[in-house]
Amino acid sequence: MTPARRSLHFVVLLGLVSLFADVTYEGARSITGPYLALLGAGAAAVGFVAGFGEMAGYALRLASGWLADRTRRYWWLTLAGYAVNLAAVPLLALAGRWQTAALLIVLERAGKAMRTPARDAMLSHAAVNVGRGWAFGLHEALDQVGAVAGPLAVAWALAARRSHAWAFAMLGIPAALALGVLAAARILYPSPRELEPKSEALETRGLPRVFWLYLAAAGLLAAGYADFALIAFHFQASALVSAPWIAILYAAAMGLDGAAALALGRLYDRIGLPLLGVTALVAAPFAALTFLGERRLGLAGLALWAIGMGAQESVLRAAIGALAPPQRRAAAYGVFHAAYGLCWFAGSAIMGLLYGVSRAALAGFSASLIAAAAGLFLLAGRRAQRAGIHP
Repeated sequence: MTPARRSLHFVVLLGLVSLFADVTYEGARSITGPYLALLGAGAAAVGFVAGFGEMAGYALRLASGWLADRTRRYWWLTLAGYAVNLAAVPLLALAGRWQTAALLIVLERAGKAMRTPARDAMLSHAAVNVGRGWAFGLHEALDQVGAVAGPLAVAWALAARRSHAWAFAMLGIPAALALGVLAAARILYPSPRELEPKSEALETRGLPRVFWLYLAAAGLLAAGYADFALIAFHFQASALVSAPWIAILYAAAMGLDGAAALALGRLYDRIGLPLLGVTALVAAPFAALTFLGERRLGLAGLALWAIGMGAQESVLRAAIGALAPPQRRAAAYGVFHAAYGLCWFAGSAIMGLLYGVSRAALAGFSASLIAAAAGLFLLAGRRAQRAGIHP
């Protein structure tokens, strides 16, 4: 088997792991709020658990990325992280108190934090032979198949008049499939770093300056992007879309996200970092269309939001493989994910406050940050080109 075919095989295996994993935890996340309420939690407790879990899930990636590079135990951290991440979901079926369920929800996020930098570092080694953008785009597309299927499977389970506990238990099936495919990938590819052709390291003592410029751009982009929860709130509060259709629109947006990831991944392999600047400018009007327009404009805004998300969840990750040397790549992914998550949290909180004051101000805040991010992406692209860094 040629190096390119071996690398593609590895990418597909990790993509299938993500597909089954997303069926598991995205399916669970679609009903954790109501489930906590059924167990006796109040609105404040539900909000705290969700927010704390997300914040911890991103912040812990700093430590897990550093640990992966320091110990070189990439597979160990990936396997352990997936085990915690996925085992927590079916265990929710046994939670008799909301406090127990809350602990499991936070553990699920912590497991994802443990495995993400190490997994992305391994994926980046295989990506060199097939194109970084294509590899991460394909991985994201498979991931989004699971993100769509999971909530739909849970909706079917509840529509069949099964309990929330039964739905969580059912999600143990895709969790087991994910771990099975992951074990097969570990056996077939014990050392993914060998998939990447040997080349001169960019910098072994730290990360290049262009990485930090790139990180600033990614942080601005994250801060300017509204969470779907706020979009869904607006659609319902403004009576633009009925409640049952909001879930369907979310599934459609995730499908468009996956398709955009594939197309933009291919383009990234040809264009490089400037693509992120162009994509950011294309997505910049999403908030104005979504929060200020009537139904058709709101749906157009949601489509731009999904396309931008496709770029963020594929090409943003792919570029780090080019900007960070192999010895520091997991740490670079850890820094990136932590900064991105914290900026997303801060931006979402500000936009949530602005929504109640002025939706025009919200749209202006979002567009300004995304436009600034586009400028920094274009600048980072020029500096990377001067430094001889290519996609």
